Amino acid sequence: MKKEKKSAYSLYQERLAFEKELNILRNDFYYKMIESKDISLVDFFYKPLDTLSGDAYTARVIDENRTFYLLVDGMGKGLSASLTAMTMTAFINHIIDKMKEHESFSLDILIKESMDFIKPILLDEESLSIDYILFDSYFLQLEYAKFSMPPFLLEESNHNILKIKANNPPMSKWSKTYHVDRVSVKDVHKFLFYSDGIVENSTKDAKTYNDFIKKDFLDSFTREEMREYILGKIAQQEDDLTFIFINRLELNQKTLVYEKIFDTRLAAIDEAREWYENICQNRWSDLAFNELLMNAYEHGNLNIDSDKKHRMIEDDTYIEEMLALEKECDKKITVQIYKIINRSSSYMVTRITDEGSGFDTNTLSTIFRNAKKFNGRGVFVSRKNSMGIYFNSKGNSVLFLNKIQ
Repeated sequence: MKKEKKSAYSLYQERLAFEKELNILRNDFYYKMIESKDISLVDFFYKPLDTLSGDAYTARVIDENRTFYLLVDGMGKGLSASLTAMTMTAFINHIIDKMKEHESFSLDILIKESMDFIKPILLDEESLSIDYILFDSYFLQLEYAKFSMPPFLLEESNHNILKIKANNPPMSKWSKTYHVDRVSVKDVHKFLFYSDGIVENSTKDAKTYNDFIKKDFLDSFTREEMREYILGKIAQQEDDLTFIFINRLELNQKTLVYEKIFDTRLAAIDEAREWYENICQNRWSDLAFNELLMNAYEHGNLNIDSDKKHRMIEDDTYIEEMLALEKECDKKITVQIYKIINRSSSYMVTRITDEGSGFDTNTLSTIFRNAKKFNGRGVFVSRKNSMGIYFNSKGNSVLFLNKIQ
């Protein structure tokens, strides 16, 4: 009995520790798209080897044009590496919060302050690999300081791969100076930032994944494809695996293949479903469309929250009340479908936009950590039946991707 209690307590502590890690790893892009001059999709893959991870990441919105990304890799494995990585990440996020509060973000000050903070904490023989990345979507410029992290991979529109190597040695308690460099990303449409656990992992044919990462990145249009390539090739996980995958989409009149506007009516919803099903022709699932379209109708234009919907269903008045509400609604739902070709594959990008007040997409973080929770079930189903779903900052427009060949 004592062993069982000890084991249960240990599992409980591990769960709390992992939840704490997830709270430290700040992600302002949880299922959000970036809308600036174009639309960018930001995705993350985080798979610790143990409960306490030596890898950490952060993604922050600085202002309407600038975003900041952080990758941290503590030396070694286990508790010591995890403490270093998480302590550094928490401090950097604290500094960013203060800078945003005073509208005074400076990459140079962020690096200097965090370096001064961590140096006394590091052991004499300990080092820290870290990427500071600032992306400016207006000037299309990447500003970075890489401390002994693997090269960034940037894919240009002609499919040429740029490798951006480290411009600083590992951070240690003896570090005194650092370099910050800039590179134009005007012609870059895909980005991959990653920790060394990915490229150093052994593969099933006795090579390291470093021999495959460039081609797999070229062939990947989404994070899901990149993830499948990695996990499909490695023999077994040997270290923490972390990467950030960014894809700038070309959603314009050249790639737009279908567009239609629907009334906020149950009859129009049925019409839209039939219209979309005819376009799909069994080449991809229409489940995501059906769920997200209904969300636009119910929660978007009719402004029905989850509690009210549950009450209507329990009272068996759902159809009656919906028909009454839609009579007072003149808002529209716009559906746009784009076709994008990446190398030898084609993808359909569907965007649904309502005229409602939107919602706070940060609530999705809680929903997706508990798949059994009823609230948000439609969004959860949509994610499972597509290659990713992404909301705008307001929460009244969502796009999702499907591969058709």
